[in-house]
Amino acid sequence: MECTAPCAVCGRPPPSGYRDGDADAFDRLAPAPFRSRPGLPLSSARGLVRVERGSKRVRAYLGGAVVADTLAPLLVWEAPYYPTYYFPAVDVHAELVDEGAAPSHSPSRGEASVLTVRAGGRSVPEAAQRYERSPIAELAGTVRIAWDAMDAWFEEDEEVYTHPRDPYSRVDILASSRRVRVRIDDVWVADSTSPRMLFETGLPPRYYLPKTHVRMDLLERSDVVTHCPYKGRAETWDVRLGDAVHEALAWCYPAPLPESQKIAGLLAFYNEKLDIEIDGVIQDRPSTKFG
Repeated sequence: MECTAPCAVCGRPPPSGYRDGDADAFDRLAPAPFRSRPGLPLSSARGLVRVERGSKRVRAYLGGAVVADTLAPLLVWEAPYYPTYYFPAVDVHAELVDEGAAPSHSPSRGEASVLTVRAGGRSVPEAAQRYERSPIAELAGTVRIAWDAMDAWFEEDEEVYTHPRDPYSRVDILASSRRVRVRIDDVWVADSTSPRMLFETGLPPRYYLPKTHVRMDLLERSDVVTHCPYKGRAETWDVRLGDAVHEALAWCYPAPLPESQKIAGLLAFYNEKLDIEIDGVIQDRPSTKFG
């Protein structure tokens, strides 16, 4: 499934072949929309790291208190698939405490002091990295706040989950009349001629099917809940075939974000873990972290 925490559904970890500071890695590994080319509005690129000035208001909260609030965030692609937010130090309002943690060193970003974040009566060790200097000029005087260390993140007044939205990622959801069938262990568990096909930058296509076209008698709700910054909150489903339980093979967004309303209430299955047939042709299983 796409996108969860820690992007377990679209998490996109650094792919095979990633090395921090690898000057050619972006053009080998990154999706085409932001590979090196003239005219791309990136203010800096050094090795695998790219930096772009953002225009959204970005806030991070801990214990109900504002940790950082800026109108001038930096989007930093530490790995090719999605950015991280860096804040100007003047826009960090939480107390940052040096408790003796070893500095962080990156070949491309340089050395950063590793600090405890204190806000809202809470204290989170090693949740911030402060760059006094950096080989990347834009990072000097900024603070990187660990995403998972915070309680909530907002872009403008909308809460964002899992990671910042990538301005170069696109999600297209298209109605189709192609016949899509799903097979697990030689058992056909879904058959639909009205799928919604979801195409997302850097990920394999996903096929969302009406529940009435799925063998719901074989599916059981899982306790796992995931989040995607582009689609929202997803429920996951196990598939039981006799005594065998295939965990978290399917997912559904009951109330997706407005831009993904076309998949509301539909079920999708991991292409990586089962057979998907389209118009009579079994599709190759994609190679991702999920399969």
